Amino acid sequence: MRVLVVENMAHSDLGQVGVALQEAGAEIDLRQPFTGDALPSDIHGHDALVVLGGEQSAVDDHIHPYLPELARLMRAFADADKSVLGICLGSQLLARAHGGDNLLGRTREFGWHDVELTGEGRRDPVLSAAGAAFTSFEWHSDSFTLPEGAVHLATNPAVANQAYRIGRAAYGMQFHFEAGTRVVEDWNRIFEDQIMGLDPHWLERYPAHAARHAEQADATGLALARAWVATIQRDETIDSGARELAGATA
Repeated sequence: MRVLVVENMAHSDLGQVGVALQEAGAEIDLRQPFTGDALPSDIHGHDALVVLGGEQSAVDDHIHPYLPELARLMRAFADADKSVLGICLGSQLLARAHGGDNLLGRTREFGWHDVELTGEGRRDPVLSAAGAAFTSFEWHSDSFTLPEGAVHLATNPAVANQAYRIGRAAYGMQFHFEAGTRVVEDWNRIFEDQIMGLDPHWLERYPAHAARHAEQADATGLALARAWVATIQRDETIDSGARELAGATA
């Protein structure tokens, strides 16, 4: 199983998704286009695609000219029935790729927040792994409208479109379910100045927040990650090609 992972900024950790991919024995091909890494020209070398969050908006093409190409790549994976996971910015790019609108700066959420599944979400093979309602980490001010044909899976009072699915296994999740306690605490340290601007009391109150939410959010995030990884369908031509390459270089 070969999975393309696209990071849009430094320290956008795979977290619980990385744990689930490691459990499944996945080979991860990590690209950082914001540093100049090239994106693949096609979808044929990978079984699945993960696009993580970032500080930019999904339409910041003038600052990050790779974004239209990334959106096209996400659409190509989804159209080929390959599993796609877009988290936060990734969910906004997946919406853009399928004709949804990006809503910039409309609603800010930071910290652990409640999320509730829709009726479709409770029937969905991935989202249902979290239970009907759960708590997950949020860090965004942008959101999106649902693309035509998308299945609405999760919501909360602040942002209606918290998760959706396109086709069999292309998922957009606005919330950072991948951000387990280790990731959140790394972000507390690395992005201290930004966090103080968002919530000047967050760091001093973090131990109480973590005691209330971290354990359950970690378990929920890993359950969702494992359920999404289970949607990945192996392309035998990719596996055989990798074996041939390994044999040729041995």
